[in-house]
Amino acid sequence: MPDHLDLDESDVRVRPGRRGSRPRTKQRPAHSDAVDGFVTGVSRGRYDVLVPPPSRRRRDVERALERGEGETLVAVTARELGRGGVVVGDRVRVVGDLSGGRDALARIVGVVDRTSTLRRSSEDSPGGHERVLVANADQLVVVTALADPAPRPRMVDRCLVAAYDAGMDVLLCLTKADLASPEEFLALYDPLGVPAVVTRREDGHVVGVDELRERVAGRVSVLVGHSGVGKSTLVNALVPDAARAVGHVNAVTGRGRHTSTNAVALALPGGGWVIDTPGVRSFGLAHVEVEDVIGAFPDLAEITTACLPLCTHLPASPGCALDAALAAAPEGERAALGARVDSLRRLLLSRSDDLEGPR
Repeated sequence: MPDHLDLDESDVRVRPGRRGSRPRTKQRPAHSDAVDGFVTGVSRGRYDVLVPPPSRRRRDVERALERGEGETLVAVTARELGRGGVVVGDRVRVVGDLSGGRDALARIVGVVDRTSTLRRSSEDSPGGHERVLVANADQLVVVTALADPAPRPRMVDRCLVAAYDAGMDVLLCLTKADLASPEEFLALYDPLGVPAVVTRREDGHVVGVDELRERVAGRVSVLVGHSGVGKSTLVNALVPDAARAVGHVNAVTGRGRHTSTNAVALALPGGGWVIDTPGVRSFGLAHVEVEDVIGAFPDLAEITTACLPLCTHLPASPGCALDAALAAAPEGERAALGARVDSLRRLLLSRSDDLEGPR
């Protein structure tokens, strides 16, 4: 056996790498054969994607997707899109097996620029991780019960802030009006000019759902609210074949049980979509800037331009122009202006909770 001192490079054999020696390229396929799709559901790395019928894949695609016409495929994402880069509501580009068969698997290779992103932050630390809940929706329907469980204005406030940040319209939907009067709760949001729909159960039917149906027709609406407030009941009334599970409220805790575990987009008869989301217990707002909230109040935003730098616009902020405007307002206009200022400050306070650290 030769001594190791007698060995040189020629005696060493190197096993070639499995991937070969060809350098990787940054160029990606053009995917000219990709078709448009609409993500209707996400579960464990698999995506339900609606694609138009073959006859419409090159014409009238928008109409087909808006009306929910086409085939729903199961797809995965291309590696370059990363994890978590696709959410319900996304418009995507899809390649692969588009037959929709039982064992077919397509691939999402691109995401079209979003028109809106509804986000929330983790609440365990300032500036927490942001999570996109839904993409491309134009209306947020905040669902809250008037009783069983009791309404939670703070949660509604935070949903409003998230909607304003996303540039979405807001609709307040109050359920279970057969158990409590809606007047006091509606008065709380009247200064904000938020439209509202009130529903109640009567003889086994949901009264008021027709008005809700009119307000969501032809739009992409997201339903958000605590568990047990009646979201799934509303969805089943709006989309008869949805068959969303309906939960009950715990008599001890006053909280509902999560019946929806993943967001899902459902096509409305006649056009438009409703996106049912899992019941939420909190809505982090650490990602929202003060200017985003104030921007939803054009009349007050103009007043705040006279504020000192770094003004928080809260009651304790010295020299806030909102206080000066209230003091100078005519007697007949002061009450209405004061209600608007109080509402704005309430929303700003709901946002500032996330910036103070763990609670």
